[in-house]
Amino acid sequence: MKKILTGCLLLSCFFANAQQKQKDLKPLFNGKNLAGWYSFLTSKGKNNDPEKVFDIEDGLLHISGKEFGYICTEKVFGNFHLVVEFKWGTKKYPPRDADTTRRDNGILYFVPLNAKDFVWPKGIECQIQEGDVGDFWMVDSTTIVVDGVKTIPKDFNRAKKKTDAEKPTGEWNRVEVIANNGKLTHIVNGIIVNEATEASLKEGKIIIQSEGAEIYYRKIDIAELK
Repeated sequence: MKKILTGCLLLSCFFANAQQKQKDLKPLFNGKNLAGWYSFLTSKGKNNDPEKVFDIEDGLLHISGKEFGYICTEKVFGNFHLVVEFKWGTKKYPPRDADTTRRDNGILYFVPLNAKDFVWPKGIECQIQEGDVGDFWMVDSTTIVVDGVKTIPKDFNRAKKKTDAEKPTGEWNRVEVIANNGKLTHIVNGIIVNEATEASLKEGKIIIQSEGAEIYYRKIDIAELK
């Protein structure tokens, strides 16, 4: 009974803290333009997007996926609580245009301020891919500790989510990333799906990717944590 009560208290504290963080959330995407962000495309470079791979439609961020690249925050974030809400579109482009290829996107965070723009810069990713939302991807030898084991530094290394909380393709999904003093938590539709500690990076810019699949974001909010 004592263990059950302790567990309940811990859960209550977690959700109370989460609710407090949500009160402090502020829009990182204003629904009107990409103020506070810049775009990068592999073939065209920085802030050169004539085909509108990244566009605003009826208050939504529409990413066509036609070309690989990203939007990136101008600002650096350390401890934060990020909340996004996304749904997949219908279009896919090479190399993800096959019927059997899953739609892919991602949130790359802790990208160093002076990192060179290319696909993909150093950082830690919360995966946004059909069937894999919430996975960790460590890019360019970044590391985390999962279940007491430090990941191996590689160009790309994956730590799979522990549970599946995604909604079907075409429905809105809510994804949260909490980074707090080296502890990382990925939450999908209110369920913790992945956790890590001792992140090798502690601050950086945030990137929303374009990876060959159409996707919409209706919310990108953030709270900076002390």
